[in-house]
Amino acid sequence: MIFAAGLGTRFKPWTDLHPKALAVINGKSLLQRNIEYLQHYGISNVVVNVHHFADQIIQAVNENKGWGSDISISDETDAVLETGGGLKKAAHFFSKTEGPVVIINVDILTDLDLGAMLSDHQTAQPLATLAVSDRTTSRYFLFDEYDTLAGWRNVTTGEEKISRAASTYVQKAFSGIHVIDPAMLPMIRQEGKFSMVDLYLQLAKTQPIRAFDHSGSRFIDVGKPDSVAKAEQLFP
Repeated sequence: MIFAAGLGTRFKPWTDLHPKALAVINGKSLLQRNIEYLQHYGISNVVVNVHHFADQIIQAVNENKGWGSDISISDETDAVLETGGGLKKAAHFFSKTEGPVVIINVDILTDLDLGAMLSDHQTAQPLATLAVSDRTTSRYFLFDEYDTLAGWRNVTTGEEKISRAASTYVQKAFSGIHVIDPAMLPMIRQEGKFSMVDLYLQLAKTQPIRAFDHSGSRFIDVGKPDSVAKAEQLFP
């Protein structure tokens, strides 16, 4: 699943007239790049959620025949549901899925080895595996000494949420890439608009959610217009 429903408020003025998913990096939209990234690892059945300028995304998918993938649209035009709510609304698309589900934010570009992440997930068999790295940010997931999710911290405000006790808390920056077991979907109790961060912190109280550290991979969050030039250097 590719999360593409966001308003892209940090990406103005482009998002005054377009969805961020169609912002172009070296001739290819963010959406196309992520569809092709998933194809590289044999994933060609993709759900894309839409809200902001949804019609433009749907038109681009149709005109380009999904860039070679089978694309299903999860329509959130009535109300944007954030990442957690977006996954819950799209859950029916995965009702017959036996293997793990990969989720990525549309504004993330990376060369993370998704094959290695999937292998790690299938070996350890947690409820979810979260891609993380050692980069500097303001908000971090906290993991125990076994790489199990234990909490969250905002280093700017000092706010902290602890899901499970640990002898040490290692902070890692979340990369917006997840691998989940479909068994997680019926466990989602929240309704309406909520984030995956809140969902993971709730589930982590009783379920194993693990880190996959990809520090050293090329990675950029194309969150603001000034990140486009850097993205074009990293991803020619």
